[in-house]
Amino acid sequence: MAADPLAEAGFYFDELNKLRVLEPDVSQKTCELKEECKNFVDKIVQFQKTVGGLIELVDDLAKEAETEKMKAIGARNLLKSVAKQREAQQQQLQALIAEKKMQLERYRIEHEALSKVECEQNEFIDQFILQK
Repeated sequence: MAADPLAEAGFYFDELNKLRVLEPDVSQKTCELKEECKNFVDKIVQFQKTVGGLIELVDDLAKEAETEKMKAIGARNLLKSVAKQREAQQQQLQALIAEKKMQLERYRIEHEALSKVECEQNEFIDQFILQK
């Protein structure tokens, strides 16, 4: 069997009897590759959409976590502030108690001194009355 002179020149007929430059096997494989590429691109687009949605969801969760973190830090700082205020108030009250104790001691000493003076004055009066 003699070789096809068109095939030797690089020309081929396809199933519709159209003249082609590519071999039918190469043409078929090219079409298959084109279809696979289209499917791959479609899958990549779908994957990008899925990943985009996931990234958006993770970003939203990160923002929410950051908000909650700030709330927790604020609450902790408020609690520390309240504790410091109570401690300062307790120290003020203890200082006031110490001051009042000192004042009470001064009043007690003054009372004793005045009682002694009163007693002495009463004795003087009694002696003065008895002398008359």
